[in-house]
Amino acid sequence: MSKKNRSGIVYSTNPEFEFSDNEDDIQTLPPTQQDLRIWLERKGGGKVTTAVKGFTGTLADLETLGKLLKNLCGSGGTVKDQEVQIQGDHRDKVIAWLLSKGYKAKKAGG
Repeated sequence: MSKKNRSGIVYSTNPEFEFSDNEDDIQTLPPTQQDLRIWLERKGGGKVTTAVKGFTGTLADLETLGKLLKNLCGSGGTVKDQEVQIQGDHRDKVIAWLLSKGYKAKKAGG
């Protein structure tokens, strides 16, 4: 079963109701208009991850960005909840790479 959020719609009594998924309407902004924040998040067991938040665009483009960042850092990670998570503290490397590609990026949180 799909775990997609259906915007709280569970049931409709309208027989002509059709759910429209707004994910198709989202277009990826160019790098100069992206405003990314780079966070350092502490996980259980003393592990840390670098999180890139604030990306506006399609999931496919976010996954592509995530793959490029993981290759850059030589580390594992994931893309979920509209953010890229990279294992380890790679904030400086990620920010330098994003700025070189034209993104607006800066450190956030503590």
